[in-house]
Amino acid sequence: MASKTKQKSGRTAEKAGKKFYVTTPIYYANAEPHVGSAYTTIAADILTRWHKLLGEDIFFLTGTDEHGIKIQRTAESQGTNPKQFVDKTVNKFKETWKILNISYNNFLRTTQPEHEKEVKNVLQKLYDKKFIFKGYYEAYYCVGCEQYLTQSDLVEGKCPLHQKEPEIKKEEAYLFKLSAFQPKLLDLIKQGKYCILPIKRRNEVISFIEQGLQDISISRKKSEVYWGIGLPFDKDHTTFVWVDAFWNYITGLDDKKNFKKFWPPDVQLMANDILRVHATIWPALLLALGIALPKKLFVHGYFTINGQKISKSLGNVISPVYLAGEYGVDALRYFFVRGIPFGSDGDFSEDALKERYNSELADNLGNLVSRVVGLIEKKLGGKICRAKIDEILSKKLKLDEIKKKMENLEIDRALALIFEFVNACNLYVQGKKAWLLQGKELEQVLYTLADSLRIISILLYSFIPASAEKIAFVLGVDLTKARLEDCRFGLLEDCKVKNAGVLFPKRD
Repeated sequence: MASKTKQKSGRTAEKAGKKFYVTTPIYYANAEPHVGSAYTTIAADILTRWHKLLGEDIFFLTGTDEHGIKIQRTAESQGTNPKQFVDKTVNKFKETWKILNISYNNFLRTTQPEHEKEVKNVLQKLYDKKFIFKGYYEAYYCVGCEQYLTQSDLVEGKCPLHQKEPEIKKEEAYLFKLSAFQPKLLDLIKQGKYCILPIKRRNEVISFIEQGLQDISISRKKSEVYWGIGLPFDKDHTTFVWVDAFWNYITGLDDKKNFKKFWPPDVQLMANDILRVHATIWPALLLALGIALPKKLFVHGYFTINGQKISKSLGNVISPVYLAGEYGVDALRYFFVRGIPFGSDGDFSEDALKERYNSELADNLGNLVSRVVGLIEKKLGGKICRAKIDEILSKKLKLDEIKKKMENLEIDRALALIFEFVNACNLYVQGKKAWLLQGKELEQVLYTLADSLRIISILLYSFIPASAEKIAFVLGVDLTKARLEDCRFGLLEDCKVKNAGVLFPKRD
């Protein structure tokens, strides 16, 4: 575990030999990241760090979707070319993820030559297998969504997401035989072999498929959309953006060795607006090529800002970089998870962030660390020595429940259980009147609290890593070597505590 933690000889990883592969959607590079994309990416980062604590080999993929007519038109309206436009936007994403302490393994851009080459190979295989054919496609097309819509999708004749009337398009196109996979997809989803969570979203997908899947266009005329990957079998067409984008989940693994090790994805995270295509087109493409399907799609809810939909026109788009600068990265990460049940819709407000920061991070967690360190410095000269653990406190830790919640992707509830233990530690200090104790009882109480801080730092490392490292620093613990199995009491060795200062300064 660490220099100050007792080691068990021959200790093995909790899940030695296991792997965990998680993906975010690749974000469309027509605008800078906002709180919605930050939320998805932070959730993926938390899951990645947690599975690393379990001793598993991890791969976390994110990236940007950079082709399509929307980017082409936006770049033209700004008097630049699409590549220059997306290069600038991609830098914003990378800078934001760095600020938010996102620990991805790869950031895939769909304009990377190796990705474009592989997409062409895939398209050629599908064409050779007769899953792609030439025809005409007529449908409602929303430029904002970069996808075709049915009449039932429209609300008062408009796309419900972008509040614009879609274009009616009939044009020569290459189509993918999506309809051929309807029975198989329904069977896989109903049996849970292609798992979609929450159940509400799974049922929505089943209902959608049962209405009938239509063959879909996978190309546009190059004269209309030149900003895309050219079809290998027809130089006059470019690839429709979704087919191009989906393949990032494979090309983002870098090489065949990683594909063999990590495929299929264990969890693919996304918001509800792209569920349908991920639940139909994406698995159908894989089935057509005989590739194993992802194990699980997990759909989180939509974000609103102070009860309103996020919209540039409303002027309520909030930069996660601004929020991290104002309140700290960990405060933002904490609020996203703690304040919004994972899988449900959520509302964001600065007032709510501020309230949770002060009451839960500053008054609860920060206060606990300050009190324990202060007592050790004042009563024990700053040195903590091994002593018998007080089971009154140790029994308050619900580790098995925390592990179960994380396994079920109930990450908000797992974090709540961790903070229940933080609160129990504060009550323990009060109940024991630790500042009045002397001798062996004092040593037992403060050792139990110090070891509790060590365990709390491990459990919070996935959620608020920078703050967890500060707590571990107090005890001389190295969290980079931590494993979940180290969340046992009595492992902290004798140490001299360090004062790391105020963990969460109060906010007015």
